[in-house]
Amino acid sequence: MKTLSQLMVVPTTLALILAGAGVAHSDAPVIEITPKLQRDPLQMSGTSGGQKNSNCGYISQTPNQVVRVTADKIDYLRLGVQSTTGEPTLLIDGPGGRFCVLADKASGDNPEISGVWLRGNYSVYVGDRTGGKHPYTLYITQQNK
Repeated sequence: MKTLSQLMVVPTTLALILAGAGVAHSDAPVIEITPKLQRDPLQMSGTSGGQKNSNCGYISQTPNQVVRVTADKIDYLRLGVQSTTGEPTLLIDGPGGRFCVLADKASGDNPEISGVWLRGNYSVYVGDRTGGKHPYTLYITQQNK
């Protein structure tokens, strides 16, 4: 009997952890993206960084933004972050997997990613390589550079 009660602890604990993870994601602001943006670019502000080392910079426990693509696919979308301080990173977790984007000279030291985006939810984390917290502007556009 004691073994059975101990075995019940594992599934119960796992269920609580998974339920908590879902709640954390629901706290992030959600922006819906359609094939034609009503405003281009869309811009959102926030603070980068956090306590969690993601191997893509230090991020917060919850996404800074959730991007919801409502069409089957969007042929071209560019998402980037601009910051005048710190070393920003982008971690995007979506239907196609996890993508880490670091700043480079081609992007003017501000990370960005572009291409085809499929239907689904994309959790966007704006991190910082050094663990600092800095103001940023996140932008989403359908314009090529």
